Amino acid sequence: MPDNTMMKNGMVTKIHTRIRTDPFKNNYDLVGKELGRGKFAVVKKCIEKATGKEHAAKFLRKRRKGEDCRGDILNEIGVLELAKANPYVVALHEVYETQSEIILVLECAAGGEIFNQCVADNDEAFTEKDVIRLARQILSGVAFLHRNNVVHLDLKPQNILLTSARPLGDIRIVDFGLSRRMDGPTEVREILGTPEYVAPEILNYEPISTATDMWSIGVLTYVMLTGESPFLGEDKQETFLNISQGNVDYSQEVFEGVSSLAMDFIQALLRKNPRKRASAEECLSHPWMNSHAPHMHATPPPPPPRVPLASLDETSQSESEPESPLPPPPELMAVPSSFSTCPGQGELKSGRDAFSFAEPFPTQQEVLC
Repeated sequence: MPDNTMMKNGMVTKIHTRIRTDPFKNNYDLVGKELGRGKFAVVKKCIEKATGKEHAAKFLRKRRKGEDCRGDILNEIGVLELAKANPYVVALHEVYETQSEIILVLECAAGGEIFNQCVADNDEAFTEKDVIRLARQILSGVAFLHRNNVVHLDLKPQNILLTSARPLGDIRIVDFGLSRRMDGPTEVREILGTPEYVAPEILNYEPISTATDMWSIGVLTYVMLTGESPFLGEDKQETFLNISQGNVDYSQEVFEGVSSLAMDFIQALLRKNPRKRASAEECLSHPWMNSHAPHMHATPPPPPPRVPLASLDETSQSESEPESPLPPPPELMAVPSSFSTCPGQGELKSGRDAFSFAEPFPTQQEVLC
């Protein structure tokens, strides 16, 4: 593990990647349309001139709303460095810096967000067998992070990309802008994440832990299996109330055609008490992980080596962006303003009532400095 220096709130301040100051365009050509845009970042496809290989370039503004956010970007770089040995975390290739921006040159993921399949028609949606395979990869990546005392804090379908959509490829976990290191003596308490995926302890401003990610994986798995969001309400206040009360619909109507083992897996994660949630390692040993797939083993087989992808579809390279201040939930403590909404690229239903989104999914959601 890199000997990264820590600062308050679990932020990494020391990185080992060389930050290049020569012009980015001397070495890369930008091609095609933007892959994603937010208030403080934009992701574009680029081709490395020396090799002809495709990458995704994430341009991050160093100043946001008048504040210097360079430290937040260094934290993201530090986490990507730490996770470089894991094939299910997006690879960092190079870093450039200009007077106003830092540019992360990242691995491409041609298949786009898994969110697209979550809201797809039945013939294009994930099968339960697909979800098992992808969940194993997500858990493998998250278990690696947790073994190294890193929490992602924004796990959701928009931050899980695919190397290929057809045939279904492997996953890449992206967007580490909210990630924190947990190996210091000081507890980390922050309001971070996307409302419908955040754990109750975040709403209650209680200490963050690796269990915080596991709640999000429970929500993520629910969405992948059903195409519905378990806690999504008509507004943020209702969403927060559903989370705080643990209102989850496990009815046969919602889980039609889904195995009881899958429901048991989700229930092991959507527990209000963080200490009672299954860990990533425990989830990998859950019986559901071997159902529908007799060729799978308790330990995931070694993944293929990283190779730059040959082509990139014009899909969103999901990243982070902040949003306007939130109104506090009526039944909860006042919630600070660093949440961001999660509208979808299509129709994702609430686990209680149908709810369709009126606007496209913003491709970047990141906490303010």
